[in-house]
Amino acid sequence: MISRTAGGLPGERSERHSIQSVDRAMTLLEAIAEAGGECTLTELSRRTQLNISTCHHLLSTLVQRGYVAKVPVRRSYALGARIHYLCNASLQVGLPARAAPFIERINERTGETVHLAVLQGDAMMKIAKRESRHAVRVDTGTLGKSDAPHATATGKAMLAWLPEDDMRRVLSNGLPRFTPKTITEWPALIEALRQVRRNGYAIDDEEYQPGVICIGAPIRDHNGAVVGAISASTPTMRAKDDHLALVREQVTAAVRALSSELGGLNAQSRAPAAAE
Repeated sequence: MISRTAGGLPGERSERHSIQSVDRAMTLLEAIAEAGGECTLTELSRRTQLNISTCHHLLSTLVQRGYVAKVPVRRSYALGARIHYLCNASLQVGLPARAAPFIERINERTGETVHLAVLQGDAMMKIAKRESRHAVRVDTGTLGKSDAPHATATGKAMLAWLPEDDMRRVLSNGLPRFTPKTITEWPALIEALRQVRRNGYAIDDEEYQPGVICIGAPIRDHNGAVVGAISASTPTMRAKDDHLALVREQVTAAVRALSSELGGLNAQSRAPAAAE
């Protein structure tokens, strides 16, 4: 049960310190979380010590904003998708620092350029990069929004685990061609992303830049959701089988270890049904 505050029932603090309706809404969200992520209206009223009418009005607003979802079959309320969005956004703030030692290790062991990317809303963002140690290196451009999620290893590593509707939102500008190898047809991309899910990693085989091969894999949080991806890029002149195997091994090992730190699930976890 949610404990009483010093001033009495939850939310009954002085207006100088909090706004009652906001305080009560937060108390409801905490109560749903405390109940395991789902709770009936009657149980929420008991846990929060708020009357059922107040709970219902507050929950209606939270449902409209996506922070709570109705579960009609069980006549209950669950934490909504907007909560997961905020969790991911919060995680991404500290992700570059958490990922830095893993990025450095890949760079040390492969000598190649390493990237960290995340999905922010409907945009793929490259947020960190470690340059190659070789004299001949890949020019991967600046940090910021990606214009080619369908053609990059980090992009495909994240797209592969999204429901198809979300994939289409991210790719709302279509599938522009960057090289002769770029995938520009939706059925071909769907098949390529199925292969990513089977393998647990993605390959950009000169699909974004001629003469550049990139291998990327997804980073997962404690819910198993993909929150980012790490990739390493190599020029084709160094892309021998043994070197590509080393890059793949280092990238996949790094995302497994980083995901484990974040409490995440194995990268081979089942994809969303909508994406199959």
